[in-house]
Amino acid sequence: MPEIIRKGAVVQDDWQVVRPEAGQGVNDLPPGHVIVPLGLWLANTEALIARGNVAVWLAGTDDPALVAPWLERLPLVAVDFPKFTDGRGYSVAYLLRSRFGWRGELRAIGDVLPDQVFYMQRVGFDAFAVRSDRSVATALRALKTFSDAYQGSWDNPVPAFRREPRPWPESLGQDSLKARQQA
Repeated sequence: MPEIIRKGAVVQDDWQVVRPEAGQGVNDLPPGHVIVPLGLWLANTEALIARGNVAVWLAGTDDPALVAPWLERLPLVAVDFPKFTDGRGYSVAYLLRSRFGWRGELRAIGDVLPDQVFYMQRVGFDAFAVRSDRSVATALRALKTFSDAYQGSWDNPVPAFRREPRPWPESLGQDSLKARQQA
């Protein structure tokens, strides 16, 4: 069984990502836990719900609003990164967390590299299926690369400069401070 990172720990993964070829349908799915593409889910929703042990993956081009009606019934949602240079999945993840309120497992799949996982976590991912030729242990360490982030995001919407009041530097003078306070 492959290993993934889930909620900050390396665990065995019992989910299989399904990438069906043209003409394949629900009856062609392997047994066990499967993650199917959004198109297959939308075309066969009731049959897949009845089957059980089914989750959905979205491409970076998919509208997360299409899966929103079923979020409470899904065990996990995955977002596919076909190449590490395709960042559209970051937006999909952020929207699932912020706009659609998804609080379940949000998994990054596809061409996921260790140097991306910290940033993926910032937009809401809490599980990572790292590319098979890369080390899961290295990716786990990469989650702790930075102790804090300057920008606000889903995990902490307040940017660093707004988190704690700082004294105004004397070198800038009191007139600058008054102008800043009035702005």
